[in-house]
Amino acid sequence: MYDPTVARLTYRALLGRRRALILFALPLLLIVISVAVRALSGVDDQVASDLLGGFALATMVPIIGVIAGTGAIGPEIDDGSVLYLLSKPVKRPTIIVTKLTVAIAVTMAFSALPTFVAGMILNGNGQQVAVAYTIASLVSSIAYAAIFLLLGTITRHAVVLGLVYALVWEALFGSLVAGARTLSVQQWSLAVAHKAADGGDLVTSDVGLPAAVILLVVVTAGATWYAGQKLRTLTLAGEE
Repeated sequence: MYDPTVARLTYRALLGRRRALILFALPLLLIVISVAVRALSGVDDQVASDLLGGFALATMVPIIGVIAGTGAIGPEIDDGSVLYLLSKPVKRPTIIVTKLTVAIAVTMAFSALPTFVAGMILNGNGQQVAVAYTIASLVSSIAYAAIFLLLGTITRHAVVLGLVYALVWEALFGSLVAGARTLSVQQWSLAVAHKAADGGDLVTSDVGLPAAVILLVVVTAGATWYAGQKLRTLTLAGEE
């Protein structure tokens, strides 16, 4: 279920000059802000948790997921080049799984690593804050990549819709509106992070761990399956 050629082409598309600049921008901003906050306020576990939760997990990770997930397949569908790929003897589920794997890897690399570095800068992993939010970033990267890869297969406006989801639902409603938190990838990943932080008060979630794990698996598997089904409907003539 993994094709090296498809993976290589996808990595090349995602890490091209213009897209790579966008991918580097938010992690760099996170690091710069972390350095400034540490210089101004010193070591503060609560400040570290607020910054990693409010900016890194709620904003940076989903936006990078949008770029990686939609960019893994959306442009190929838009310009018709995916039809060349579909003409090759590669099973369509294999194409989706390969592209999802690449999208997950890119999202993790550009979100989890900067989150860990920022956490170490802010409070040196005091109360396991850096590790907890890094785990949350890794977990959420999987779900976001699957969701936004699916968007890339079903609409030409995937980036716009993905950004609306990331900035409005996850960053705003998912953080502030109690009822919406249950349906937030951010909150699901925080439930896993809370466990990793030994149940501390700095990393909390409105969703219990069993429910969070089930929802993460169901959403990731469901989005991947449906993306495969949508790709199956594409014909070499480009008609659905």
